[in-house]
Amino acid sequence: MKAKGISKMNSEQAMQGQIHDQMMGEEKDLDSLVDDLLKDSNVEIDEASEEPVVFDYTDAQVKEMIVAGRVRMLIKHPFFGTLATRLKLVEAEWCPTAAVDGKHFYYNPDFFRTLTPEEIDFVVGHEVMHCVYDHCGTGGRLLDFPEDKRDAKMWNIAADYKVNQACVESKIGVMPKSALYDSQYHGKYTEEIYEVLLSNKEKHQDKQTLDIHLNGDGKDGDKQGEGVPAGNDPTGRKAPIKISKAEAKQIKDQMKQAVIQAAQSAGAGNMPGDIKRMIKEMTEPKMDWREMINLSVQSLLKADFTWMRQSRKSRSMGIYLPGQDNEEKINLAIGLDVSGSIDDRMVKDFLGEVYGIMQQFQDFNIKIWTFDTQVYKESFKEFTPMNAEELKDYVPIGCGGTDFECNYNFMEENDINPDKFIMFTDGYPFGSWGNANYCESLFVIHGSDKIVPPFGEYAYYDNKAA
Repeated sequence: MKAKGISKMNSEQAMQGQIHDQMMGEEKDLDSLVDDLLKDSNVEIDEASEEPVVFDYTDAQVKEMIVAGRVRMLIKHPFFGTLATRLKLVEAEWCPTAAVDGKHFYYNPDFFRTLTPEEIDFVVGHEVMHCVYDHCGTGGRLLDFPEDKRDAKMWNIAADYKVNQACVESKIGVMPKSALYDSQYHGKYTEEIYEVLLSNKEKHQDKQTLDIHLNGDGKDGDKQGEGVPAGNDPTGRKAPIKISKAEAKQIKDQMKQAVIQAAQSAGAGNMPGDIKRMIKEMTEPKMDWREMINLSVQSLLKADFTWMRQSRKSRSMGIYLPGQDNEEKINLAIGLDVSGSIDDRMVKDFLGEVYGIMQQFQDFNIKIWTFDTQVYKESFKEFTPMNAEELKDYVPIGCGGTDFECNYNFMEENDINPDKFIMFTDGYPFGSWGNANYCESLFVIHGSDKIVPPFGEYAYYDNKAA
């Protein structure tokens, strides 16, 4: 069914001024103002009809409706609106719905003719959040996974679940009926949703995303994305505008700064909860994983000094100061995630660092094992000062899924009560991260610095530093 067309608006500034003037002159909310505008423009909608509504907008008027949505966001949702206005609107015949690459907002007028103004607001917010979460484009977060665990379709579905959750939480417009939404994914990272979908691909194979996801620049075997034509059209009408890897990195860096600035302008009360967490991660410096392990282990000692072991550093300067008394025994437990993305070289580097740290102490006990969906009992080994040299030659065994909770169950079943449990992992558990109350925990995470454990200390393993 069709609805009568809405009168043409001149520009984004004109629409903003119109809405602003009406808000200043009358005590009305934005929803009422939009309803009045539709009525004045002779737009009629039969809400009782089950047929999809197709508005009789011209292509120019579709663009103006998207612009109007961005204006409404600037007023009601400044975080989203500020970021939305950074994207250049590009009418695209190749795109059946909408798409974004961090710089361009591609849209098909035919798709937007099926949406109400409130649904257009939602789609605009949807595209903004893909940029914020770094879902698409060259070097997107899917590439953090090992090549044999990359499934673009499942990733795209997971990404849509994630951004739709954020838009619903922030009350951005009205979600179109075709959009993917499931409350069970509330508060989960895209990677966590992705792992759930991968575990049962057949069940989710037929699901469709709200938009088209651009996953690369099409060069060097880098696929653009499902349903995206090859080639390059500088206008963006027949094919996406090519973006080089260097430009893509620049766009990502600029978007990161824009997200921080938009958050500061909007205030914490106008953002989804996980965006607040993400802003905190981006603005707070990250400690090197080696330094974190060292400080974490040192923190287990009681602050005590002795004249029996003078400080060698101060003595070399002709000053006599007491040295630290490290005779207290340190008990550590270490779980090595062998689910696939951590190789033997990384394990050797990690354990070599642990070995160096433990040489500071007179006495220690380190229990090490490997795990995936279970702890491999044959991998269990105990190290003390008597056999510490063997720690550097420890060989991990196992390869499978990932269950963090099995470590805490293993410790409880075997009466292992460490001062601290250290896990070396890729940070993608299937389910819980474990028992936060069992003991102090430190997670050293490889692969992505966007993952934050729900409890314990954490640091990010840097391949370049290895």
